[in-house]
Amino acid sequence: MVIAVYPGTFDPLTCGHTDIIDRAAALVDKLTVGIYENPTKQPLFPVEQRVGFVEEAVTGLPNVQVRAFKGLTVDFIHQIGGRVMIRGLRANSDFEREFEMALMNRKLAPDIELLCLMTSSQYQFLSSSLIKEVAKLGGCLEGMVPDHVAFALKQKFSMSGEVAIGKGKM
Repeated sequence: MVIAVYPGTFDPLTCGHTDIIDRAAALVDKLTVGIYENPTKQPLFPVEQRVGFVEEAVTGLPNVQVRAFKGLTVDFIHQIGGRVMIRGLRANSDFEREFEMALMNRKLAPDIELLCLMTSSQYQFLSSSLIKEVAKLGGCLEGMVPDHVAFALKQKFSMSGEVAIGKGKM
């Protein structure tokens, strides 16, 4: 049985993330989407809400579960009995960062294999930081994040008083 983990902060979840989840789930027996509680980042959404976003997005994938974790990703993968780490690549800059992390993870846990999936072309420009900026400025997020995430972003920025008047719909 091949057990894999797709780790990330997913703050917020994008359609690029869901594309990788869908494709990875088709390749492995069991996929855990690991929501990282990164103490160095200041996430827009609390980890419980990020877990909920992903859980709602993967309801049709019976071999996918979602769990929050702290600490080293390789330790989390070992905890759940995984052997594969899934990562998505968008551009050369992603490759350089992922390659660096892969070498460190290989040193820490040589038994864990890395599987990188190229992001589908329609999502290559997406990043969570860009999504937050577009949402903050009132831009249209259609096709970039799941609808439930777009709604939460709109609420988050309208409640904070930071959202600008946008011409696009969310």
